[in-house]
Amino acid sequence: MTGLILLQLLLCPVVLVALLYITAPYGRHFSSGWGPVLPNRLAWFLMELPALLVIGIVLLTSHQTLTAAVLIPWAMWTVHYAYRTFIFPALMRPSGKNFPALLVLFALLFNTLNGYNNGSALLANEAAGAQLSSVHFMVGSALFVAGFCLHFISDQAIRNLRKNGFTGYRIPYGTWFDRVSNPNYLGEILQWLGWAVLTWSWAGLAFALFTICNLAPRAVANHRWYRQTFPDYPRERKILLPGLF
Repeated sequence: MTGLILLQLLLCPVVLVALLYITAPYGRHFSSGWGPVLPNRLAWFLMELPALLVIGIVLLTSHQTLTAAVLIPWAMWTVHYAYRTFIFPALMRPSGKNFPALLVLFALLFNTLNGYNNGSALLANEAAGAQLSSVHFMVGSALFVAGFCLHFISDQAIRNLRKNGFTGYRIPYGTWFDRVSNPNYLGEILQWLGWAVLTWSWAGLAFALFTICNLAPRAVANHRWYRQTFPDYPRERKILLPGLF
């Protein structure tokens, strides 16, 4: 385990504790007093772009022969971050909200670190003779694809609530929103748990743990907000895990 991966692991409990007490001030939880702000679309583009670029730079400048054991996981990573960098911001419905530049800076630095660590992990797997036929690769890939599909479909359901110029918030229904308040976050968590399994690496594990520590408190805050904002919010819905939490 390298020092940079250890740093990423150490960030996990820090982020978890901080977000349990302070809800990150963006989206429905936006609040002033966090310094300069950026338009939402620009903020998401700037935050996600390093994750898309850095892993490619690491791989393409390595002078290693990139076989399918690297190219397929890299393609999966690229599909996710191309969506988050370009498509997700472009499809955002107007909400009139901005994004604190301080959070953009933190996310930019984290995605740079994360992209480097996971690119290095793919190269290490290549050098160790990673096999696409391994059980962990197949199971992890299936989890990743399932998580991405849930994430993508849930994002679309949220966007559809703001058709015809509506800029407020409504209760989402359908897909997994009938089970949990945050299926989009559940999808992301499944993706990166799948990534940790398919890469079988400390870098993948660090990213999966960070994703949970980042999104689980956000899911709790969103669930609480829905219940406080909408008296008719379905009481049977869980926060993140159907039937459990």
